[in-house]
Amino acid sequence: MRLWSLHPKYLDAQGLVALWREALLARAVLRGKTRGYKHHPQLDRFRSHRHPLSAINAYLYSIHVEASARGYAFDAGKIGPRRPVALIPVATGQIRHEWKHLRHKLSKRAPYASKRWSTTKSPGTHSLFRRVDGPIASWERTNQ
Repeated sequence: MRLWSLHPKYLDAQGLVALWREALLARAVLRGKTRGYKHHPQLDRFRSHRHPLSAINAYLYSIHVEASARGYAFDAGKIGPRRPVALIPVATGQIRHEWKHLRHKLSKRAPYASKRWSTTKSPGTHSLFRRVDGPIASWERTNQ
């Protein structure tokens, strides 16, 4: 499961569809509707939010907005109620890590997207997150 902190505009079509599906799975986990993925570390930041379901709904909504802008027909009925939510902090180290990871994926899977974003040095975050100084998140799996 990969719930990107990066803005969904950076994802290629395959990545955007995967993010939608994984965020829907995350929503199901947070609602207690699944058996698997209950302890997935990427869910920690949603679980620690004061309103986890509202936070994942906000996350899904932004993905839906991006998909709609591209002409995709993601089912908005799967999102759940939207409410204003506090932003989740994401560290600059985590953003850098994800950006490097995504750029590597795009170079293999979608060279056109990789080229499009090749000059971007400081990518934007998903609208649910606010940038703060800091290292890679403790829940992140790295090869370091």
